Amino acid sequence: MIWKLATNVTALASAAGLSGCIIIDSDGGERTVVRSASDYALRADQAAADAEPAGYADLYAEAFADPRRPAEEVARDALRHPAEMLAFAQLAPGDKVADIRPGSGYFTRLFSDVVGPTGRVYAFVPERTMARENAGADALAAAYPNVARVNGLLDSMTFAEPLDMIFMSQEYHDFHIPGFNTDVARMNAAAFAALRPGGRYILIDHQAAPGTGVSAVQTLHRIEGDYLKREVQAAGFVYEGESTAVANPADDHSLNVFDERIRGRTDQFVYRFRKPG
Repeated sequence: MIWKLATNVTALASAAGLSGCIIIDSDGGERTVVRSASDYALRADQAAADAEPAGYADLYAEAFADPRRPAEEVARDALRHPAEMLAFAQLAPGDKVADIRPGSGYFTRLFSDVVGPTGRVYAFVPERTMARENAGADALAAAYPNVARVNGLLDSMTFAEPLDMIFMSQEYHDFHIPGFNTDVARMNAAAFAALRPGGRYILIDHQAAPGTGVSAVQTLHRIEGDYLKREVQAAGFVYEGESTAVANPADDHSLNVFDERIRGRTDQFVYRFRKPG
């Protein structure tokens, strides 16, 4: 099964030509480095190894192969690196997960397949955007019995049960835009409260230039990773590591993420935080 996953992901990477993956563990400062895009099979092996202690690599591969996935989403796998994302998020059967602003459901579908019938995926749509996003979340819930739409305020989000993971992909920066009327410090505190002890907070976003903080969240739709890290840690989370599976050193952070010269290929960070306990 590991060979099958490595083969599939190697083919995806070959088309994308993206860089390698680095995961940094906070305890003891250990670092696992998978060296380069030219050795993408090793990156796939690393993704499988991250999951292998619990034997989840085959579940991840089955999720990628789910025929219910829209063709346009499968086509994005080469850029979004789902093998690394699921392994880095440590997703497991039975997990209770919140996918914040799931959009088209790219990750929601994968989460649903992996957590299985004993797990749950809450497609959280903020009240601010539910008029245009509820229908998509309802469609996901109709197709996947373990998915449920939830509406609420970001800075007071609650769920029916303690969660194992809260996940945001390319959304965090938006919540600093004044029009969202969100207190980000309270949002992070609400996420902390919603997670069980030991739960994970996974954040993916577009990197901004060093020292720019949140100044480009509306103009470029980017946020400085170090700034985000400090905000999340202030809520009580422990920073545990990062993946550079979707990093792009060639991005100079000057373009709006929707600019066709960089769209889909922005420099992105992926951070894992954990609630102590």
